[in-house]
Amino acid sequence: MPSSRRRTTRRSAVTLAALVTGALAAGLLTAPTAGAAADDDGVRIHDIQGTTRLSPYAGKQVAGVPGVVTAVRGFGSARGFWFQDPDPDKDPATSEALFVFTGSTSPDVRPGDAVLVSGTVKEYYPGGENAGLQSVTQLTGAQWTVRSSGNALPAAVELNARTLPFRYAPDAHGGSVEKLPLRPDRYALDRFESLEGMRVSVRNAPVAQATSQYHDLWVTADARHDRTARGGVLYGAYADPNAARVKVASLIPFAERPFPVANVGDELTGVTAGPLDYDNHGGYTLQATELGSLTDRGLKRETTRKQRRSELAVATYNVENLSPKNPQAKFDRLASALVTNLASPDIVALEEVQDDNGTGNDGTVDAGVTLKKLTDAIAAAGGPAYQWRQINPVDGRDGGQPGGNIRTAFLFNPARVSFTDTAGGDSTTPVTVVRDGGRAALSASPGRIDPANEAWQNSRKPLAGQFTFRGKRVFVIANHFNSKGGDQGLDSRFQAPSRTSEVQRGKQAKVVNAFVKQLLAADRKANVIVAGDLNDYQFSPALSALTAGRVLTDQVNLLPVKERYGYVFQGNSQVLDHILTSPAMNGRKRTDYDIVHINAEFADQASDHDPQVLRWKP
Repeated sequence: MPSSRRRTTRRSAVTLAALVTGALAAGLLTAPTAGAAADDDGVRIHDIQGTTRLSPYAGKQVAGVPGVVTAVRGFGSARGFWFQDPDPDKDPATSEALFVFTGSTSPDVRPGDAVLVSGTVKEYYPGGENAGLQSVTQLTGAQWTVRSSGNALPAAVELNARTLPFRYAPDAHGGSVEKLPLRPDRYALDRFESLEGMRVSVRNAPVAQATSQYHDLWVTADARHDRTARGGVLYGAYADPNAARVKVASLIPFAERPFPVANVGDELTGVTAGPLDYDNHGGYTLQATELGSLTDRGLKRETTRKQRRSELAVATYNVENLSPKNPQAKFDRLASALVTNLASPDIVALEEVQDDNGTGNDGTVDAGVTLKKLTDAIAAAGGPAYQWRQINPVDGRDGGQPGGNIRTAFLFNPARVSFTDTAGGDSTTPVTVVRDGGRAALSASPGRIDPANEAWQNSRKPLAGQFTFRGKRVFVIANHFNSKGGDQGLDSRFQAPSRTSEVQRGKQAKVVNAFVKQLLAADRKANVIVAGDLNDYQFSPALSALTAGRVLTDQVNLLPVKERYGYVFQGNSQVLDHILTSPAMNGRKRTDYDIVHINAEFADQASDHDPQVLRWKP
């Protein structure tokens, strides 16, 4: 039987946005004062939530709203509690729960408390309204009365293939879906919104993204849909963003239950349950008050085979903001991977190599110390005595972390390949295609491709190098296209979401495609490899522009479908890095391509990207 006690509390709070960042609109947080919830005005939670994403009571005061406390967030600057009406209406579009925001003050309630709550209804936009995300309907400046304790919590709604529609979101042709009537039986985003704040659960849920440094992970509530060869969830088309992905965080005190450290393919066995929250780092999030046990499926890091004497091995690896300020352990791990897991490739195209003082913004642009630390670590790990070639960028012009001056660079093993050093390459001089001995050659090696082109504004410029392997001339172009920063998320309130960054990548792809065409015009049998972090999918417009005219073949498309990924974001295993080859390099059994899974699926990472390697037989 619930105990019969009454407790009155008043909380006035600012919005979470004001506490997280002073750049957002703020209110004032006051100390709690004694008081009771106002008289019941007959409004229930489902009335407040309504049948769209926006509350019909937004900006209004409500009084005496009944419900049972289901969970409390008593830490951080976004404290408060969720309460849910145990007497729901019959409309599946209306959520039966609300979050009561108390700012940095912990609320004096416990799960199972039956409460009457009064306050102001607000729509809170994580990250600010301009971020384009969904809003969370919540109560602020709240007063509440605890009427009894020890009440049973409402049953959790299980998220699974039956309860989550395959279709992800309604199409508003790029406009907002906020005012559209929710159709939870048709769209997964509508289903999630109809459960906002309510107790939900997943059962025996496969882990789709490893535990992050913030103690969260992603699972899939549909164990059969688009699984990768190693247990992840494959993102293979814009039309199918995998509707059953859910982020899992925890409301359980860490001392009581440390958050599980999981890799992709592991499982949260049993029931994981809690209120369905929404944030700006992944959208709909199950805030667990009950965590399933971790079942370790034993995911192992891959090791690719060694290239044969007759094969040229070319790899690409985004080393994630590598600088001398990183711990030596990072250099050692990258070196070990290059030597052991990638079997010491002959040529390596590196991305995100920072200058010698990392993010120190004092005009330093050279990366000699960074690259020496890496090559020394490789030698210490038993690898080749790699040499490097790179071109320093103009300070502050290539994007990335401020002061870092990230760039692409080549490592190569002089015992296996030779680099053609041709003077004239610098940060602003464009490399051109010339003819040498009846064959294509570079006017400068290394050289930057069209660095003044507006396509490369605040972005890395492609680095072209001329190599020789077993008497064959090989051109390698190292790339790092602009990031997806500024794009609207898959869970945006604007549907279909805008991918504004795609425009610049399309321009970049056309520049590189045109340069490859110049090489092939000078020698139709030229051996050209385009490699790097292109920050886009194999099915994207940018990759279509890069391969236009059939001048390049994207090797990822030659892999089995379940193996086409090397990066994991919000539970989607996807492709961002690529190796492409010119027509003369392709043909039966001439190329062997491998994405080597050593980072992206693991909680313990040396980089957030998996490297990849192409072996080519002339």
